[in-house]
Amino acid sequence: MIKGISRAFNTSDPSVMSMMEQTLANNWNRWAYTDYGTDTSYTYGDVAKMIARLHQLFRQLGLEPGNKIALCERNCAHWAIAFHAAFSYGAVVVPILADFSIEQIQNIYNHSESKLIICGHKYADKLQARVLHISNFSMKDQPLAIDMSAYADLQPSQVKYFREKPDNLALLSYTSGSTGRSKGVMLPYRSILSNMHFADEALDFHAGDKTLAVLPMAHMYGFAFDFLFEFLIGCHVHFLTKTPSPQVVIKAFQDIKPVIVIVVPLILEKIVRNKIFPILHKPHIRFLTSIPLLRQAIYRTIRNKLYNALGGNFYECIIGGAAFNKEVEDFLHLIKFPYTVGYGMTECGPIIGYEDWSVFKKGSCGKTVSRMEVKILSPDPQNIPGEIITKGANVMLGYYKNEQETLEAIDEAGWLHTGDLATMDSDGNIFIRGRKKNMLLGSNGQNIYPEEIEDTITTHSIFEESVVVQRGEKLTALVYVSESTLEQHGLTTHALEQNLSHYKRQLNTLLPSFAHLSAIEVQKEEFEKTPKKNIKRYLYT
Repeated sequence: MIKGISRAFNTSDPSVMSMMEQTLANNWNRWAYTDYGTDTSYTYGDVAKMIARLHQLFRQLGLEPGNKIALCERNCAHWAIAFHAAFSYGAVVVPILADFSIEQIQNIYNHSESKLIICGHKYADKLQARVLHISNFSMKDQPLAIDMSAYADLQPSQVKYFREKPDNLALLSYTSGSTGRSKGVMLPYRSILSNMHFADEALDFHAGDKTLAVLPMAHMYGFAFDFLFEFLIGCHVHFLTKTPSPQVVIKAFQDIKPVIVIVVPLILEKIVRNKIFPILHKPHIRFLTSIPLLRQAIYRTIRNKLYNALGGNFYECIIGGAAFNKEVEDFLHLIKFPYTVGYGMTECGPIIGYEDWSVFKKGSCGKTVSRMEVKILSPDPQNIPGEIITKGANVMLGYYKNEQETLEAIDEAGWLHTGDLATMDSDGNIFIRGRKKNMLLGSNGQNIYPEEIEDTITTHSIFEESVVVQRGEKLTALVYVSESTLEQHGLTTHALEQNLSHYKRQLNTLLPSFAHLSAIEVQKEEFEKTPKKNIKRYLYT
């Protein structure tokens, strides 16, 4: 792994636009984008020509630099091309998660004051908006469309874009709404540039490398590290256009064999829980793993199978976007799987913490990245959780049209108050303990972090997901168990409910007395989640 050396961004002009010009010129005939499982592919030269054609269409529509252009569709090559076109035109891009409801999309379009939305037919007919169809770049209800004959002879030397100013607004990214409200995060060009430089320093990518974009590109984690950085390096990005179930993801990883794997915890957790844990729980395997020499051989075999299931060609698996289950992480660490956990938030575009897997400390989310500072607001940061505050080039300008929440989030000294609670060891490793807003107060004044209790609950092989709520002074665990898990354990829903008191006693032996559960309630449906697979807690608390 090459670290601390800018391998790709060696231009004397430190700007995102110069990086775009450079990657298009240097990789003109390389493949840039492919929609996985289709024959839709574009070279870097194709992308440059499509950008020029879309710029022509934007001018015909009377759009000006600084106007806002919304973009809403599932991951695909045309999403990427539309982004590049709007971005290099000087527009403020408003990426909208495709999992949002029509009402949410309409509200974001209106709130952002967008002049155009580029989206699929699924949304186009239901929105009161100026719509450009993403499938063929034609206007809804207008005779205008992209001119595919234009710029056919465009040469790399002719690709020139404007030069941005570091603190000018580049992206207006709306949060995924785990607390029930979506806020418009104003990200300047300096934040994007800083995130790209971090990736160049930390990740070992090279022109022509194959990657697979699984995460939604409208979310900053997927946007920065599953899409934009790879493009600026000259990689060949394959877009997973289907819903990322474990089966679909595994098949795609095996076909593409990407040089890095970037996923949210839920995907990896499901693979481990559904494919590996059932094998380990078989009596004869449990017996064999009790013998030290055989245990290491079995773990090595499992590690290799998991590695090959994810393509067998990656340096590390980066996990981020949500809390990582402790049981699954402990197991990955035990078998020496090459994983690491990053930390960030939309308000930082997104990166705050990361560490290479070879030196990553289990249970942490890495150390503070370059061009950023982190403090823990605690009298004893190593032992007593406190709020994470951060400062640096990645931090947002504020929340769009929301001065009050901006003032609450960013203090007078420029520190962003994340709302996350953590400790930090003497080496600078950050350990997330929960969300400040989620923290509960025990009857004797103890701080109770529901995420820690939930992590203990989901270590039980029965319970797949959980949310801990406080009713009066008592704690109740809401749990979800799928039909396949019940079948695996030879249980019916009735039998599960009959055994809840037994499970509760078992769990309470693992919890401190002030965090004991008074009841467990089974949910009939899977918990509703945000697009980055965080449970919408506000619906259940």
